[in-house]
Amino acid sequence: MAATVAIWVNQSAQSFAVTKIDFLGRSIFPTGSPFQGTEIGGLSGITYDAEKQVYYAISDDRSSKAPARFYTLKINWQSGKLEKEQITFIGVTTLLDENGKGFPELSLDPEGIAFTGNSVFVSSEGDVDRQINPFIKEFSLDGKLLKTLAIPELFLPDDKGTKGIRNNLAFESLTLTPDRKYLFTATENAIVQDGSVPSLETGSPCRILRYDAVNGNPEASFLYFTEPLPAGANPVGKLTSNGLVDLLAIDDNRLLSLERAFSLETGVTVKLFEISLEKSDRIEALESLQSRISEVSPAQKRLLLDLETLKIPLDNIEGLTFGPALADASRGLILVSDNNFSPLQETQILGFQIKVQKTS
Repeated sequence: MAATVAIWVNQSAQSFAVTKIDFLGRSIFPTGSPFQGTEIGGLSGITYDAEKQVYYAISDDRSSKAPARFYTLKINWQSGKLEKEQITFIGVTTLLDENGKGFPELSLDPEGIAFTGNSVFVSSEGDVDRQINPFIKEFSLDGKLLKTLAIPELFLPDDKGTKGIRNNLAFESLTLTPDRKYLFTATENAIVQDGSVPSLETGSPCRILRYDAVNGNPEASFLYFTEPLPAGANPVGKLTSNGLVDLLAIDDNRLLSLERAFSLETGVTVKLFEISLEKSDRIEALESLQSRISEVSPAQKRLLLDLETLKIPLDNIEGLTFGPALADASRGLILVSDNNFSPLQETQILGFQIKVQKTS
């Protein structure tokens, strides 16, 4: 099953046009699957280490079932299909705090992960209800804390609920540009002073936050609108959502964005977009967008793939990463799901082949 797209990918300093996305398969790990004294689950972000040909997947376990951690996986693409036999968990790494110890229970909510070349950045949504701020930290590959990045004040919640991130709707995403010049994250939904969560009629105005990855300083923000709630959802008194759950940088101005929606009526809906920041206004100087949002040019977005067209059961897909270069000038793409450690859900790993055409 394939979806035709037309985006640009920088690969080895050359430009390639993506002409098609082919679905290669889906692997399932049941809830409760054990590995090295931990329970595999909560996989909310994934990133690729091309030199070692391994993947690092962050678990959003809040140090409740085991210390906060990321897993190392190997994926064998040689068969041209993605099946469980091609995926092997080979390591688990505990994240250590400034005291060199595992993070205390409920002190973080790790969601995003990005490989730097010799370390990983990890984002945490924090916990507004417990007055725990979000963070972005850099860790060595053996889990030692290396650096903590500054979070702009406007993202930090106050005790009155008048500003900052919404609970569980903060920094789900994390990605580095291929040249490792910029680090991107984004809020899953609008911060309080910018607008509302999605409705059936409108999306939510998220902020994409760009860091200088070399010095670690936040240096720009951009507006991104999610899609509205899925048609047929009934948000009255029920759990409904649609959010920006991950980003994947193509170059300095173009990214893939992953949106995941849920309602009791429609189930899980997952869409993959290509977005461009080239014509987007910078908004880091605006404390609030409420009265000025119509004046701001947001990120331009274009649907690449609605995963509903794959006609497979979808779980809570939250992470994506490029994989290795494959045959015929194509490239792997991996999506992972967060099972919420629920017996009613499962960990899914989906594989795709992105076919590309050289343009320069």
